[in-house]
Amino acid sequence: MSQRELRTIIVVLDGAGVGAMPDAALYQDAGTNTIGHVVQAVPSIRIPHLVDLGLNRIIPSISPNGSNPPRGSYGRLRSLNKAKDTICGHWEIAGIVQDPPFRTYPRGFPPELVNEWCQRCGIRGALGNRTASGTVIIEELGEEHVRTGLPILYTSADSVFQIAAHEEVIPIARLYEICLVARDLLKPPHLVARVIARPFEGSPGSFKRTANRRDFAVPPPGKTLLDGVQASGAPVVAIGKIDDIFCKQGITHIEHTTNNTAAIRVTLDCIRNGRDRGLIFTNLGDFDTLYGHRRDAEGFAMALEEVDEALPGLLASLKETDILMITADHGCDPTWLHHTDHTREEVPILITGSCVRRGYSLGLRNSLADISATILEALGLEGGRDGKSFWMEVSTS
Repeated sequence: MSQRELRTIIVVLDGAGVGAMPDAALYQDAGTNTIGHVVQAVPSIRIPHLVDLGLNRIIPSISPNGSNPPRGSYGRLRSLNKAKDTICGHWEIAGIVQDPPFRTYPRGFPPELVNEWCQRCGIRGALGNRTASGTVIIEELGEEHVRTGLPILYTSADSVFQIAAHEEVIPIARLYEICLVARDLLKPPHLVARVIARPFEGSPGSFKRTANRRDFAVPPPGKTLLDGVQASGAPVVAIGKIDDIFCKQGITHIEHTTNNTAAIRVTLDCIRNGRDRGLIFTNLGDFDTLYGHRRDAEGFAMALEEVDEALPGLLASLKETDILMITADHGCDPTWLHHTDHTREEVPILITGSCVRRGYSLGLRNSLADISATILEALGLEGGRDGKSFWMEVSTS
């Protein structure tokens, strides 16, 4: 088996951190631990297959299933990004550390910027323009939005320009159109990582966000893992919102799913029926969007159990040339009461496959970019811009 015959499957549990980083206090996040606190809050949780991969070695409060060593290698990763958002986390996984960080707007966007956006869109104004929880702000301003037809603009601790609109007031196509106008406008000195369309439906008191969310991100500033694999002639399959995060760069096949269940199903199908080389990159966003931000520890636990229940099928479908990596991009601790944003945490790395050492601890790694460096070395490709490979540590060959 040559190196280029290998295939890697990366599954990102979006927001599934495993403990506060040393600088977490700067983000009001000292003491956070997303998975650890979910397990404490929901003691009935059952995730035996994640434990078999070594999750209990990363979070000691999780009870082991027995005395057998993990069926792969495991460890923790810190982020070199001075941020805690989805874009920076995924880019770092793919080998790019964003420096300087994207702009954030804790006091809302400058009036002149908002006015310029409204003028370009041909709208009379916008509601909100402040930091807020998405579900809260549509309850607060949704009725006024329906009455006036004005979009709801809000942000968070992340670098995001979010536009919420009722689908019967501003149709999906029009919402995407005004998002693209904002994307074109938000350039230096106002470089914002993502413009996000947040459509919803329903009536006052029962508004509900729909599955038609779209993320409009800035393109990566350099070549990523995806570009490297694609340039080698191997397929790169993007599942979930990976295509949005990387602006479709370095991707050969897009499977844009809108929930964890669909993303898991498509990932399994791609493992079984896809080509036996290249990269499958999956984002499971429900952890973050539906449960972390909404402070729903029980929902988060159920999402972990759904992944765990899918693992036997995923593992049984792996071919001899497959490497499965399960990781995260940041934290989103649903038990954290200081805010409803992402949390500044280390993330897990669980690796398994026929060519991966069992029971090996990677310890604490300095960057999420080590994932990219490792995959590139495993494939015999040129290294990325950032990161240090651990392939020689975990490989059995």
